[in-house]
Amino acid sequence: MLAPASHNILTASIHLQGMSMGSKSGCLSIAAMVLLVAVPAGILAQESTGRTELRRADLSGAPNMEVILSITELKPGDVLTEHFHHGIEAGYILEGGTVEQAGKPPITFASGTPIMNLRDVLHGGYKVIGDKTIKLVAVHIVDKGKPLYDSGKKP
Repeated sequence: MLAPASHNILTASIHLQGMSMGSKSGCLSIAAMVLLVAVPAGILAQESTGRTELRRADLSGAPNMEVILSITELKPGDVLTEHFHHGIEAGYILEGGTVEQAGKPPITFASGTPIMNLRDVLHGGYKVIGDKTIKLVAVHIVDKGKPLYDSGKKP
């Protein structure tokens, strides 16, 4: 079962429900092209959270913004703390799995699920359960010079 709108976990499928299939395909095509260009560039950074940064570049026409492409692997037992971004996060679940927030029933995210989290919107706050590792590709378009993840209360 995909996350219902009442859950604030990997909110992408919620924000993209109103898009036509052509728009979704266009977004995924753009993400695939970005990924194809970035992978040969090599891995720039590996974080302990399971996120591997593939590419980082200034956003043309917006001098205080940057684009960050990464792949994240969340293994069973991993906890993704509640956080927000200083910009937009868009992505795609490459390999699905199951997550759980405290006091809520488990939610399974299928492979192929799109994700989108808007600027300063808290999300995360869950633990990966079961035996499957969740793997996703994400593109962040964020304020340059600010942390990619910010925990706690949003501004």
